[in-house]
Amino acid sequence: MRSPLFLIVAIHALLSYAFSTGGRPDALIWGFAEKRQSLQDIVTWDEHSLFVNGERILIFSGEIHPFRLPVPSLYLDVLQKVKALGFNCVSFYVHWALLEGKPGDFSAEGVFDLKPFFDAAQKAGIYLIARPGPYINAEVAGGGYPGWLQRVRGTLRTVAPDYLNATDNYMAKIGGIIADAQITNGGPVILIQPENEYTGADSYVPFPDGSYMEYIKQQIRDAGVIVPFISNDASAQGHNAPGTGLGEVDIYGHDGYPLGFDCAHPTVWPNGNLPTTWRNTHLRQSPSTPYSLVEFQGGSFDPWGGWGFEQCSALVNHEFERVFYKNNYAAGVTINNLYMIFGGTNWGNLGHPGGYTSYDYGSVVSEDRTITREKYSELKLQATFLQSSPGYLTAIPGNSSTSIYSDNPDITITPMLGNTTDDASFFVVRHTNYSSLATTQYRVKLPTSQGLLTVPRANQSLTLYGRDSKIMVTDYDVQGTRLLYSTADVFGHVKQGNQTILILYAEADEYNEFAIHAPSSPVSKIQGGDSYAVTSSNSSDTLMINWTANPEGLILQIGGDLFVYLLDRNSAYNYWITTIDGTNSKFIINGPYLVRSASISDGELHIKADFNASATVEIIGAPIGISKLVINDVETATETSGLATTASVSIAAPSFTVPSLPDLDWKYIDSLPEIQDDYDDSLWTNADKTSSENPYQPLIAPVSTYSSDYGFHTGVLVYRGHFNATGNEISFSLWVQGGDGFASSIWLDDHLVSSFAGNAANESSQGKYDITGAGFEAGTQHVFTVVVENMGLNENYGIGPDEMKSPRGIVGWRLETSKATNTPISWKLTGNLGGEDYLDRARGPLNEGGLFAERQGYHLPGAPTNSWVSHSPLEGIGLPGIAFYAASFDLALPSDEWDIPLAFSFTNDTASSGVYRAQLYVNGWQFGKLSSNVGPQTVFPVPEGILNYNGSNYVGISLWALEEGGAKIPALELVSGVPVWTSREKVELVDSPTWTRREGAY
Repeated sequence: MRSPLFLIVAIHALLSYAFSTGGRPDALIWGFAEKRQSLQDIVTWDEHSLFVNGERILIFSGEIHPFRLPVPSLYLDVLQKVKALGFNCVSFYVHWALLEGKPGDFSAEGVFDLKPFFDAAQKAGIYLIARPGPYINAEVAGGGYPGWLQRVRGTLRTVAPDYLNATDNYMAKIGGIIADAQITNGGPVILIQPENEYTGADSYVPFPDGSYMEYIKQQIRDAGVIVPFISNDASAQGHNAPGTGLGEVDIYGHDGYPLGFDCAHPTVWPNGNLPTTWRNTHLRQSPSTPYSLVEFQGGSFDPWGGWGFEQCSALVNHEFERVFYKNNYAAGVTINNLYMIFGGTNWGNLGHPGGYTSYDYGSVVSEDRTITREKYSELKLQATFLQSSPGYLTAIPGNSSTSIYSDNPDITITPMLGNTTDDASFFVVRHTNYSSLATTQYRVKLPTSQGLLTVPRANQSLTLYGRDSKIMVTDYDVQGTRLLYSTADVFGHVKQGNQTILILYAEADEYNEFAIHAPSSPVSKIQGGDSYAVTSSNSSDTLMINWTANPEGLILQIGGDLFVYLLDRNSAYNYWITTIDGTNSKFIINGPYLVRSASISDGELHIKADFNASATVEIIGAPIGISKLVINDVETATETSGLATTASVSIAAPSFTVPSLPDLDWKYIDSLPEIQDDYDDSLWTNADKTSSENPYQPLIAPVSTYSSDYGFHTGVLVYRGHFNATGNEISFSLWVQGGDGFASSIWLDDHLVSSFAGNAANESSQGKYDITGAGFEAGTQHVFTVVVENMGLNENYGIGPDEMKSPRGIVGWRLETSKATNTPISWKLTGNLGGEDYLDRARGPLNEGGLFAERQGYHLPGAPTNSWVSHSPLEGIGLPGIAFYAASFDLALPSDEWDIPLAFSFTNDTASSGVYRAQLYVNGWQFGKLSSNVGPQTVFPVPEGILNYNGSNYVGISLWALEEGGAKIPALELVSGVPVWTSREKVELVDSPTWTRREGAY
């Protein structure tokens, strides 16, 4: 490692001076000058892959953010669904803003406690990659930064002393929590990422600044974390790679989102977007570490006014997985993390202004935790194959070619060659025009231990369908038997006793061949049709079998102990390879919607599985000596059918009802009493700061009205501007800022002056409004009431501009008279009650904003609604204003055995309803923000645990009518998804404190 002494001394002197105001001891620089040594020997690596406890492993990981699923008892459910894919790891961010809402006040309790997540990962058999930031991006408010960082003058993500000091408490506390969960302490955390996408900065900011990254690393080490550091450059630029000097990490990684985020055109794959140079770039940048993709595209975010996540799922669909993921395997990736694998929900204002409540992301696992997207099944085929192929980890990626391995230039093949002729090689086949929809015929030339073979040997050609890709193997080890080659994809293979089972699959009606070393072995058909043929080679003791995939399937027995399943792809989707708990033994299950786990006890095979329909379950390669089959704790009768043990699982959808929301006894209260003559704002915060600590936008007004200057960082903001009229006022100019998609309204006394209805492109609004009609009398008192929707603070992706500090609320104003003078205005403001001293510790610092109903806590269950007026949100209000509606309902769902997704579905018809904004509160948790004129979201899933599936529930809706004529919600339903008979663990209700009168509420 390079350690230029002059550089170290210079940086040491600089930082010693900078940190004299407080910061890390300057000894951290001297620590870097010492030879870097591993602090542990459990997690190690070479140029090929990671080792854990001496075992070479492939890290196949997906991104999950526990803070986006505030029901800790559901963590295991999601992690088991990831494990069932064939994954062995999950990466997670930590959202600083949720844990330190006030400087020095760190709280990681309740739904913010990470220990249940760590425990669930341990139980599921999942490793973890920790990504605590302090900056995370992640499409969250402020990129994870708490709002009070707007008052830090130093440039964020640099060595500015006030910024570094601000991070110390959080990094020490979260670092300690992660340290306790390291694999060295018996936990699941194997890697940690300092900072996030530290990739680009403005030209006037020193970048890359190794001293900054070294500071973050030292914070983590000081907290006791000793597992290796991994990075995620936003693109493959080599920042902080091993050997780059100060700030270098142990393992270099980068991100990749090759299709971008154009959910509007989900079928468009632009020319040139398939990465084909990443392997060679890796060899230049970090040849001594495993090739690592720390974020690769698993879906897409979607902005306000977007197209919805089903289109994002279509953009990054099963075809994308086949072409792009297999292309990554061809580059030799062995630490592979997909962003996201489960997106979850931006509940409680935690998202950034570029996204709405759902963070489904078009992921493999949907927001409601269902796994019905085809991309889940496709990914299971791929991950299971790789985990069944240890030779992949040391195979050497080669250069792609249109001629060396294929006879058709429209086909490109990239080899991953074994180190010797006895080792497996892998050949990734795709269209040269990666986005091609054509059906292409071709032949391949495969180097094998028996020489160069032109394949197929028994037919004219193979077929590659549009937007498909295949991985052919040669000299592939199948439990001790050599598969000389296969033109069809391998799903996996297992061995039980003397029996070996191999599963190959292909597209329906596709012709394929495989050759296997099987001296003097007869081939017999166990099941299926006659769409195959066998040719033997006496000289090489190899059998060649050609076959055509079809839904009927085909099972061949080769010799006495090898069984080959030849499946079409859609049939293969239904198969699972499952490890028996406490062993390395695996077997195959066909039929369930999901297989969570298997165990053996007293000769009984216990399977935990989920079913969304009746099914015949096939157990293939079952362990010897099993006397009973128990599925979900129910003993199940079995029969022998060929090679398999079969069982019939018959389910009938449970009988249950969900309440009709329109028929509930809705109660109403005015949530904008601020426009009434007698409203008392004496307890409000005075906007009296004549300067701002926020350097992002210099003040243009006599005092700051930036909300974060006064501790209000989230949700709706309300301002009251008092003035003494001269009688000459003619216009009011106002500049407000709330982030993309925001809305605002201005009242003069009790009359609406104007509303900005918002759109996806504008984060601010400036307007000049004629107020001559008000007819002011000299000496009279008046009030402007301004409501501004804070959509979340901006992220801080680029270093230098400090976009996170873009202020919220009123930026500037002017009350102009006909005498060319300005009438002074005295402003007061409010956001959530208490601001940084937030009251609701269970739901955290971001869950509620500054509406009257929120400040009073009326969004919480048990609110005193008996005295309110009976009125429904479907009737709405006839004037501009803000209403709050509440109702209660009971549920009695069979949730101990059935997983039943529920969602609140709003009908959106702005033409009939008026333009409005709405917030949905469920048992006090904000689980929906609806923008009628911007969209797109109208359906809001709410998980069990927030909803009480067997008891009383409280729902609150704020309705902000932006225009004359008022607004209403056209229709509202509680809808249920397909019930799944489930083996998940029981869901526990989260702590949802009820209403009590709030002292000091106004």
